[in-house]
Amino acid sequence: MGRMSNEAIEALIPQLDAVDESPGAAALRARSYELLRAAQGAQVVDVGCGAGRAVAELADQGVRVMGIDVSDQMITLARERWPYGEFCVGDAYALPLEDGEAAGYRADKVIHALADPGRALAEARRVLASGGRIVVCGQDWDTLVTDSSDPELTRTIVRKRADQVPSPRAARQYRNLLLDAGFRDVTVEVHTGVFTGGSFLPVLTRLAEVCCEHGAITPAQADTWIADQRERARADRLFAAVPIFMAAATSP
Repeated sequence: MGRMSNEAIEALIPQLDAVDESPGAAALRARSYELLRAAQGAQVVDVGCGAGRAVAELADQGVRVMGIDVSDQMITLARERWPYGEFCVGDAYALPLEDGEAAGYRADKVIHALADPGRALAEARRVLASGGRIVVCGQDWDTLVTDSSDPELTRTIVRKRADQVPSPRAARQYRNLLLDAGFRDVTVEVHTGVFTGGSFLPVLTRLAEVCCEHGAITPAQADTWIADQRERARADRLFAAVPIFMAAATSP
């Protein structure tokens, strides 16, 4: 599992916060908890826990949950925000759990960040007890919809930004990945997040910035596109829609 620079993580935190606080995000997290079917006191692992919101919410439900993230910076932030949560630095390919120790495995906005999703899901199966539940969710990076004054440039930005993600189309592969890893009773849902507020602006801004940093678009193109999105946010005309794929399955 690749490690991000401190600067990249600092840029990522406000984006994750914006998504977590957007309309419908709490209901989406609640749906992932429902699909886990975790009993009181059951051991659940939240892989790629980030700033730890889901760990705290699951703990509030009486679930024994461990938040794991490859970034010590994220784990430090999670411990600051949720002092009663259990967090540790760890890798999705080598989780700090024994075989069959967990009753539930959750990974939100994580699988697409891995170069080898199949390896991570094989590790998920290792740590899950028979009958344990796995829930993975995230976006397909080719399916972001954003209104703009330059549709062609927007199409380029979405495509080129997807190219910077290790596994940008992992979400559309969830079902097959889970089946290939040996899970059964696989289900897939799609929940589309609609964003019209200025709080989502950092996410859109970062799309163009990353493309510019990798030479996919020019600085002038990035500046023009970002200025358009900022003006849309100011005028209450920002619009973005992100289909979120949520897959669940049972360990054999």
